[in-house]
Amino acid sequence: MATAQPAKDEQHERALTTAVARIAACWKLSNEQLAAVLGVSPATASRLRAGRFQLERHSKAFELGQYLVRLFRGLDALMGSDDTASQSWLRTGNLDLDGRPIDLIRSVRGLGDVADYVDAYRAQV
Repeated sequence: MATAQPAKDEQHERALTTAVARIAACWKLSNEQLAAVLGVSPATASRLRAGRFQLERHSKAFELGQYLVRLFRGLDALMGSDDTASQSWLRTGNLDLDGRPIDLIRSVRGLGDVADYVDAYRAQV
């Protein structure tokens, strides 16, 4: 039974890493932008996208990756799976957030605030 948990952790790590790489591609994030969101170096972000780096379950980057997926899912639902609309929303100034979401998600607090904002907006719909 002791070996089942590490295998499950590895599956979660692989799934989240793949999801983060797909989000970065979908939103056309540069390696520098993805690195800032995850708190890793641009070189590590590049390796993640190439499949040569995996987020580790007990790392801060893994936690931030989970927030990024939460934001993606919420925004995707709001935008009706329109990737162009999501990209536009991310890159347009938002008076409620006092900035462009793409810039705000570069910090831990900003990522949380933007994800919370999208969740709250979805709750109204």
